[in-house]
Order: sequence, then structure tokens, then C-alpha cells
Amino acid sequence: MQKGMHTHRERCVRAVRSKDARFDGWFFTAVLTTRIYCRPSCPVVPPKPENMTFYPSAAACQQAGFRACKRCRPDTSPGSPEWNQRADAVARAMRLIADGIVDREGVPGLAARLGYSTRQIERQLRAELGAGPLALARAQRAQTARLLIETTALPMAEIAFAAGFSSIRTFNDTVREVFALSPSGLRTRAPGRPAEPGTRPGAPGTPGALSLRLPFRAPLNPDNLFGHLAATAVPGVEEWRGGAYRRTLRLPYGHGIATLAPKPDHIACRLTLGDLRDLPVAISRCRRMLDLDADPVAIDDQLRTDPFLAPLVDKAPGRRVPRTVDEGEFALRAVLGQQVSTAAARTHAGRLAAAHGEPVDDPEGGLTHLFPAPGSLAALDPESLAMPRTRRTTLLTLAGQLADGTLHLGVESDWEETRGRLLALPGFGPWTVDVIAMRALGDPDAFLPTDLGIRRAAQELGLPSTPAALTARAAAWRPWRAYAVQYLWATDSHPINFLPV
Repeated sequence: MQKGMHTHRERCVRAVRSKDARFDGWFFTAVLTTRIYCRPSCPVVPPKPENMTFYPSAAACQQAGFRACKRCRPDTSPGSPEWNQRADAVARAMRLIADGIVDREGVPGLAARLGYSTRQIERQLRAELGAGPLALARAQRAQTARLLIETTALPMAEIAFAAGFSSIRTFNDTVREVFALSPSGLRTRAPGRPAEPGTRPGAPGTPGALSLRLPFRAPLNPDNLFGHLAATAVPGVEEWRGGAYRRTLRLPYGHGIATLAPKPDHIACRLTLGDLRDLPVAISRCRRMLDLDADPVAIDDQLRTDPFLAPLVDKAPGRRVPRTVDEGEFALRAVLGQQVSTAAARTHAGRLAAAHGEPVDDPEGGLTHLFPAPGSLAALDPESLAMPRTRRTTLLTLAGQLADGTLHLGVESDWEETRGRLLALPGFGPWTVDVIAMRALGDPDAFLPTDLGIRRAAQELGLPSTPAALTARAAAWRPWRAYAVQYLWATDSHPINFLPV
């Protein structure tokens, strides 16, 4: 699979005929005779090849006059892996659109964050995705509206507002155009699914709570993904409870709580939001944290070419890179974790959260605070921090630059430029920069050759263990070295590698 796969007609036809779910999200099949668009794995009988045409996005299908298939629901397929494995302007724009920037700041806001003119962004997105930023944001609003229509009993007017539509009329027209049903008709046809244990939509006592399923490309190994998040959880900000990872969320319009539990074919997600306008952003950030848009087959196939890694991949395929819902928060926590144990890092972060984080109510668990905002940390008296003086300087310098906008660590970040800015900060070495690149910036090729766990695993496997030699050997794993890190870490018995009991 590769960039612009929709242009490879023969490959697309083969994927549709085989109903291969691995290609869902990479391209969409539009049927000329029915004017319907589908995901490649649609269960219906495939159309004749001469009646198929292929598009790179749902928005492009909608702009061409096709409506979404009612059987395969193409708007619910996993996102394209392209946007999380690339750092060019188009990929960064797609990550920003998923994070709701167009709805909040418009196309000028999107262009400004990327450092381009609106005309340049429009041209690049149309060239690669067949649709401009407004159409791509509209497709996302339609998907959010469908989710709310089918999983809640909210009045349609509230759904229109929460999904980002400017008027009820625009909401109604968009739903009819995209799904060939009115909003009420869409609710009537909603597929009945048994509720996940403890995640009934709209449960009493939890206003603003929604339950949904987050799809992913199989296989997905939850052990290191949820194990890492649980083992490093900051008390009061994160917890493992009842077989689910839970954490507080700082969102554009308020705060929320996410509860995420691994299931065989999806991630059960319960979101409790102070403002429903934050729903698409919360979903996008949870998907990003769990790396759900990755293409595990392509990644594992590449890593299997190394005979030392192949047994690790075959033993537990589908490992993801545990990421974050807040890049600035993760960077601050990475500094707290410098040269200390996981337990000590949690203790430091928990104390900061309890003292300086914004309190939240959590009737369903034990979460108490949002992680402190950079501005609140930057204003602290250095002497109030119980840590070595050099680390205080590192933490407060980072917090200050995040707070005043000197340093940006959002989804729009250019990975290499941001690496350089981080390395220029006091107390930042290669390990801290690369762990931030891997888990906060989302660089799939970030590598940690100086990490003690990586060097120990390399030595046990018979790989070179010195940083320079290991980096040279790891060139064969590119562009997936961050995933190789997960497989190497998994050779240890550290709690990050196991689902909590």
C-alpha cells in the first residue's frame, strides 16, 4: 500500500473483489450505476469493474455526488494510515482537520498553523484528496452527526450544534445528501447493538456520556498499548478500572473523561463531555493515543524481514505505539521521568496534578484532576518543586515556551524542526527528544538507541547494543523503528508490557 493508492486501479479492483478490510480507509469505491460509495470490504456483491471508480476520501465521493452505503457504512472505517506516518503539509493538515481546527478557526486558521496561504493548502488537499478543507471538515461533521443520531436520544437540534453545523437546515440537508436519509430516518434504521458492560448510552447520573466503538485494522495487540498507559498512569489524571483505561481530557470547549477498553474487533469507548461540541476532537485524540489508524500488516511485514525481530513479531503481532491525547502534557511528563523509575515519575506527576491541576468530577471512578496546563506550571516558584535544580530549570523552561507559544507540539508540528527546537532547550538530550517524537509528535520512525531497555533487549537477541551500531542496524527497520521499539521493549518483564489484571 502506498500514497495515492486510489490511482492504482487494478490493485483497488482486487482489494474490492477480495473484500479485504485492510484497505478500508485507504480508498473508497464509488459505483457509477447506483451512485453509492463503499469501503473496500463492503459485504455486498462487488460491482462490475467498469462500474467502479475510486476516490481517496469520503469527502471526494460526496463532492462527486455519491452517497454513503447503508450496508458497509464507509464513514465509520478507520482513517488512512497516511496521515499518521507522514509529516508533509497534507498529512499535517489532515491531522488538524481531524482535531476540529477548520470548525473552530476556519480555513485561514488551518493555513496559518501550517505556515502556508489558504490557496496553497486548498491546492495541495484537492490534488491529493480530491476535496478542499471545507469539504473534508463537512464529511467529518456528517460522520459525527451520524454517530450522535444513532447512539443517543439527543434532540436533532442539539445534535446539529454538537456536530458543528451552523444551522438545522444545513444539518438536515447534509445528512440527506450524504446518507440518503433524513436524520429521523437514520435514527430509525440505526443498527441495534448490545451495550458494552458498564457503558450504556446516556446512563443515569452521567449527563453528556456517550458510548461508541472505535474501529481498527487487525491485528491489534492490546498488551503493551494498554499496559504502557496503565503502568505510567498519573494518579488522579489516569487510572485502570474495571478492565478499562480511563483519563481526563482537556478539550477546546471544556473537559471530558474517556474510558477505553480493548475488545476483539473494536475499542469500546465511553466519553463523558462537558460540551458535546468536543465529541469529534475527543474521538480523534483517543484514536491517536491508541494508534488505531496504523497499518499493522505493512509494519509487521517490514519488521519480519529482520531474522532477529521476526520471532518477536510472530509471537505477538499488531503492537501499536502508545501515544497521548495532549502533546504538551506528555513532554512535561517526559522531563519528570528523566533518570528516575516509572513509579517515581508517576509520583512527581501526581503531586503536580493534585496541587496545580484543574479539579474534575468523576462519579464513575477515581479521576480528580486535569494535568496542569503549561501556563500554571510556568508560573511556579522553582523552589516549590521537589526535584534537582537542573530538572526544575528544564521543566519550567519547557512549560514557559509551551505557554507563550514559542514551542508548538500539536498535531501540526513538523517533526524534524520540532526535534531541533527541543534539543536546544536546557536539559534535553537525544532520549528525551526521541521519546517525545515517538509518543507525542507521532513519528513512526522515532528510535531510542540509548534507552536502557532497548540496549538490554538488543544484547539478549544478539543485536548490536552500542547506540551507533544499533542505529546502523535499525536502518533496515525504517520507516517503522518506533514499532520495533515496542517489540524490543516487550522482551522485558516490565509492567508496561502486560494488561493489568
